Amino acid sequence: MPGKAIESAADPERIWELIARPANWRLWSPHVRGAEGLGEPEVQPGRQGKVILAGGLRVPARILSVDPGRSWSWKVGGLVIDHLVEPTSDGASLAMPVRSEGRFWSPFALAYAPVVDSIAQRIARLAEQPDPGRG
Repeated sequence: MPGKAIESAADPERIWELIARPANWRLWSPHVRGAEGLGEPEVQPGRQGKVILAGGLRVPARILSVDPGRSWSWKVGGLVIDHLVEPTSDGASLAMPVRSEGRFWSPFALAYAPVVDSIAQRIARLAEQPDPGRG
């Protein structure tokens, strides 16, 4: 399963804030602007809504599960993406494996997985930077 763990010197809580709060998604994803109906301020299990992409396109999405501070999963189209945060001795690791539901979606999962790995690296680096909005 693609989704290698990316190591970060950031606190796990900071990574969690970036990945679990739809208002923060625009900070690290070049193609995502936010979400509607998936939870506020954080994603919530069972919620159905839309992810808002660049250009205003709204794609149906459903939050499958949430383990606060540790992991959450969602389904967008026929793709399922997990978001996994693990504390480490030096900070945290982040993995975001992508899998498909059904054979039709398998090529999309394979093509999107490297993009998601790159995004995970961006999140890990962003989480290490000072955040002037945090007290």
